[in-house]
Amino acid sequence: MKITNRKAYHEYTILKDFVAGIQLVGSEVKSIRNGNASLQDSYCLLLNNEIYIRGLYIAKNKMSSSNNHEEKRDRKLLLTKKEIKNIIKDSQITGTTIIALEVITGNKIKIKIGIAKGKKLWDRREDSKKKDTKREIKRDLDINI
Repeated sequence: MKITNRKAYHEYTILKDFVAGIQLVGSEVKSIRNGNASLQDSYCLLLNNEIYIRGLYIAKNKMSSSNNHEEKRDRKLLLTKKEIKNIIKDSQITGTTIIALEVITGNKIKIKIGIAKGKKLWDRREDSKKKDTKREIKRDLDINI
């Protein structure tokens, strides 16, 4: 199951992306596997040469004990030192930020983060026009074949 941040691709241009592990507790893992998480308004920040994700919402699990987790807490991302250096170097460019793109569940839960630059309003309009024309061309080709 993938939990994606749909707004990220609409509002930002993704320059680079990385896949990182994430430090979770047991009840958080259960909630993510059930699809009870949201990346809306989440971003990454640098603290003491480590990268944390802030704003990642993981709902409380109904079946876990009273020692449940906080829904919105800072969670540490697990990256190599080389990846962290690359991310720090790329994020120091003016106008860039680190955002969460998607949560990938499988044997291990991973999170895809990206170095992003904000789009202007006219960029968003251009992208939507391109998508519309591609959709129309595809529809015309499907009808003719």
